[in-house]
Amino acid sequence: MELWNMTDDAPPKTSSPLSNCTLDTSYRFTLYQVSYSVIFLLGLATNSLALRRLCLSPYIINSTAIYMVSLSAADLFFVISLPLRIYYYHRKAQALSSDTGELPSWAAGEAYCHLTFTIKYISLYGGIFFLVCIAVDRYFAVVHPLASTLRRLRVAQLVSGGIWFLVLGLSVSLPLLRSAAAHQHQPCLLDPSSQHHQTIILAALGLVLGSFLLPAILLLYSYCRVLGALRQLRHRSRSQHRGHRHTLTVIYWVLGVFLLCFLPYHINLLGYTLTQVGLLSHCGLAKVTKAVHPVMLSLASANCCLNPLIYYFSSSLVHREAPGGGGSGSR
Repeated sequence: MELWNMTDDAPPKTSSPLSNCTLDTSYRFTLYQVSYSVIFLLGLATNSLALRRLCLSPYIINSTAIYMVSLSAADLFFVISLPLRIYYYHRKAQALSSDTGELPSWAAGEAYCHLTFTIKYISLYGGIFFLVCIAVDRYFAVVHPLASTLRRLRVAQLVSGGIWFLVLGLSVSLPLLRSAAAHQHQPCLLDPSSQHHQTIILAALGLVLGSFLLPAILLLYSYCRVLGALRQLRHRSRSQHRGHRHTLTVIYWVLGVFLLCFLPYHINLLGYTLTQVGLLSHCGLAKVTKAVHPVMLSLASANCCLNPLIYYFSSSLVHREAPGGGGSGSR
C-alpha cells in the first residue's frame, strides 16, 4: 500500500539524498506470501460466517447490524483479492531465488495496478469508517438514548451508503492520481526524486492521513463520552449492567483494532514517505521505516480478520436492541 511505489522495483536516483542508504528488503516477498495466506484463510472464514449470520437472522435488522454488514463486506473485498497478490509475490520470490538473480516484472498491466490499489483502500478505509460508524452508533445509544431518529434503520442505510460512496471515491482517486504522474509503461511506479512526483506523493499522503486522523478523532471523542456516561450509570439494574459490560467490550475491541492495525501503519507510512521523497534526510529513519513497512502493511491488512470478532462481542447488543434504534423502531 505504498504511496509512491507499489512494487518497490523502481531504482533510486543518484541525485537522491538517500541514494547511498540502501537496505535489503527481499524478505518482504516471503512475508507477504505467508501473511496474506493466513489472512485469506481466516478472513474468508470469519467474514463469511459473520456476513451470513447478519444477513439471515430476522432479529438483527437495526443500525448496528447495517454497519456490521458493511464492515464485513469491505473486509471481503480485500480477502477475495489476496490469491492474485499471493501469486504475484510468489513469482517475485521465485525470481529472486533464481540463478540469474533478476526480478522480471509480471506484466499484469495498468488494470491490475488500479484494481489492486482500489480494493486495498476500500478494505482499509472502509474498515476505518465503518468502525467509526459503530462507535458513533454506541455513542447515541448510551449518551443520547432518546435520540432514536439518528439510529433508525433508514438513517443507518443512508449513512452506510454515503460511506460507501466516500470510500469508493477515495479508493478510485488515489490510483488515478498515481497513474496521472507515473511513467507510461509503469503505471504503479513513481520516482520520489522527481519534483512533480513529490507533489503527487505528498498530496496522496495528506489525503490518506486525513482519512485516518479525522475518523480517529471522532472515534476517540465518541468513546470518551460513552465511558463517561457509563460511569454515571454504574448503579443500574443487572440487565442494564450486562448491556453496559458488552458495550465496554465493543469499545475496547474497536480501540484495540485501531491501535494495533491502523495507528502503527500510518505512523510508519508518514516516516517512510517523507524519507523516500527526501524531506527527511535521515538514513537511520529511512532504513527502519522501510524495513518494518511490510510488517506494518501486513498488520494493517489483518484488521479484516479481527473485525468479525467485533460482531461476536456485540452480538448481544445487536439482538437485544429493537430494529430502528433506541428500542422504538419497528421491523
